Amino acid sequence: MTRVLHTGDTHIGYQQYHSPERRADFLSAFETVIDDAVEMDVDAVVHAGDLFHDRRPDLPELMGTLSALRELNAADIPFLAVVGNHESTRGGQWLDLFERLGLATRLGDDPIAIDSTAFYGLDHVPESRRDDLDYDFTRPADSDLDTEPTHHVLVGHGLFTPFAHANWETETVLDESTVDFDAVLLGDNHAPGIERVDDVWVTYCGSTERASASETAERGYNIVQFDADDPGPAGVDIRRKSLPTREFVFVTVDLEPGEGAERVREKIGQHDLTDAVVIVEIVGDGEAVTPGGIESGALDNGALIARVTDRREIETETELSVSFADPDAAVDERIEELGLSAAALDIDDAVRSPDIADSNLRERVKTRLKEQIENDPAALAPPESDDSDGSDDSADSEHDEPSADGVADADEVANTQDDIDGDAADPANTDAADEATDSDTAEGELSTMEDFL
Repeated sequence: MTRVLHTGDTHIGYQQYHSPERRADFLSAFETVIDDAVEMDVDAVVHAGDLFHDRRPDLPELMGTLSALRELNAADIPFLAVVGNHESTRGGQWLDLFERLGLATRLGDDPIAIDSTAFYGLDHVPESRRDDLDYDFTRPADSDLDTEPTHHVLVGHGLFTPFAHANWETETVLDESTVDFDAVLLGDNHAPGIERVDDVWVTYCGSTERASASETAERGYNIVQFDADDPGPAGVDIRRKSLPTREFVFVTVDLEPGEGAERVREKIGQHDLTDAVVIVEIVGDGEAVTPGGIESGALDNGALIARVTDRREIETETELSVSFADPDAAVDERIEELGLSAAALDIDDAVRSPDIADSNLRERVKTRLKEQIENDPAALAPPESDDSDGSDDSADSEHDEPSADGVADADEVANTQDDIDGDAADPANTDAADEATDSDTAEGELSTMEDFL
């Protein structure tokens, strides 16, 4: 029998709501998972990606993670993992460093045997590159394993069918894989779940801390057991275990006509707010409510964090002048109003060009800006205003010489694009949209950490 703890989406280092306390909570949840694994004496901990929230975790999070992995290693419990989209870097992964230190094993095409079970890995792959995948895993008979495993398990990170927000076909993976899997242990979707696909168990463990207000259910992980005497999916048992996390207080207030802030405060007052994250949702037909006052009241009553969202359509005299049905048109309209310099317009063109990959964008913008400075310094100056009085602004000092306005304009372009993209994005609780990569390589990160250790 092989018994493993299946976890993932620990997002260590996430400073949710800009709160240091919430940042500490994510590391604490991972430490609790490791403590549970040692106490239960599982055969391995299987992490399905997004160990870190960011590809550049800070030193406290790195040291805390190393300490937890050393505790696991001291108990002779292997840590098997794949790379998620949040932590993925170019040229190397933090998981590779942990493997070099003897504290982890990065799963991949070759089987890793834990007792009678063979584990394989599938890192997160952007949707645009999945057509190139061949799912060519090494069969146990062709590997260095001494005995034929009774179970074969794939550990992956992505949004797989038949779960919500899926963009990766589980049937395709199973049909095209060179290994017949009995179970697929997944990360990326923060909601736990278990399904059968072609008689194969497919399960998400869920996140270990609430990474958004929509994650109302308890957090936890899976305990997965593989019966050596019962090969195939029938010999797989998956159990859910809850994890103690910081209290979230969810309050929905349905206001009747004539009711307002006092009713909201009354409803919130029915809960113990001590050190809790308080999420208030206002619906109904009552009076307008100022969120700031409600949030301040909750903080005064012991809440760590308070957020109020009014879901009602309250009539106001101000109408939104920009439609986000066409984000590009909204950006064009805003940019025209800004009166940007030629250099800034050129940068905007690069930022929104579909022909420039995200990984090349930073270098391309630097190159274009450098060329503008060297070849046409005047391009950094804003265009002269087209005033109807025909006045000559050429004597104005800010037009006489190029200045830093072009750089500021570029920032304005980027910020405007971010605002538009944020409002136009699908609010679903997934990490699928976070596939942007950084042009910096990971070699420097790895060598820095190794030098430190």
